[in-house]
Amino acid sequence: MQEIDYRDWKGCVRLANRHVELIATTAVGPRIIHLAPAGGENLFFVDPTTAGATGGDEWRIYGGHRLWHAPEQRPRTYCPDNGPVSAEPIDGGMRLTQPVEPATGIEKRMDVQLAPDAAEVRVAHRLTNRGPWAVTLAPWAISVLAGGVAVLPLPPRGPQPENLAPDSMMAAWAYLDMTDPRWTWGRRYVLLAHDASAAAPQKTGLRVTDGWCAAVVGGTLLIKSFAYDAAAEYPDFGCTVESFTNADILELETLGPLVELAPGASAEHVETWRLFPNVPPPTCDADVERDLLPRI
Repeated sequence: MQEIDYRDWKGCVRLANRHVELIATTAVGPRIIHLAPAGGENLFFVDPTTAGATGGDEWRIYGGHRLWHAPEQRPRTYCPDNGPVSAEPIDGGMRLTQPVEPATGIEKRMDVQLAPDAAEVRVAHRLTNRGPWAVTLAPWAISVLAGGVAVLPLPPRGPQPENLAPDSMMAAWAYLDMTDPRWTWGRRYVLLAHDASAAAPQKTGLRVTDGWCAAVVGGTLLIKSFAYDAAAEYPDFGCTVESFTNADILELETLGPLVELAPGASAEHVETWRLFPNVPPPTCDADVERDLLPRI
């Protein structure tokens, strides 16, 4: 752990090995504000209008990677994270803990650990109910990317006579436009590309059973792996993966199961990130199968 200043935030914490570096804020958060291959560009978006800001009662996107609790509702989901968090060393990394949210009674924590000699990061997202009554929620891990193309896998496909029952679902938000050219609806994968000239937002969610999703940002492939529980109930009609984009950002999100947390109980959702350089952005299923699957 190395203390540095980053984008006008004081007291940030940097973790790095020969292959990857990340930076977390401590003045606000918990946020991982920077993720990059060694010597490379930040894959995460940083909002230039709020970089370095602290305090206040309004929620700010800031950028980077954050922890929310689903389902999305106002004001619960949008509790401001504008104050300081604690950062303490753990084996291979650091633990970021936010003070209990006054409005929800939820404590947010991220345990961030680097592999010793690989471009691999383990992020354990933990929500703990510090309130006086039970709360139903799901951990929600959101990576705000600086553009790129998101890749969401569908379950294995098959012929009609042997597959009479549906085997998957897709959640549609009211602003989803399936004719928008940023979407590529493949047979095996759904792709969502960022376009800085397209102002209208887009979002969808899938019950991804393969336990991974991915994005290619500036020639770097980011794979996010997670555990899938076939017996669990997930938010948003059963989504395990969601992706959102507008003119500024592309979000790659995974969700844990919905759980009822008794006072003092916790829910944890773990992502493993892996980075690979020199990967072209996919435009179709064949690109994913050629350039991404060998690495997955």
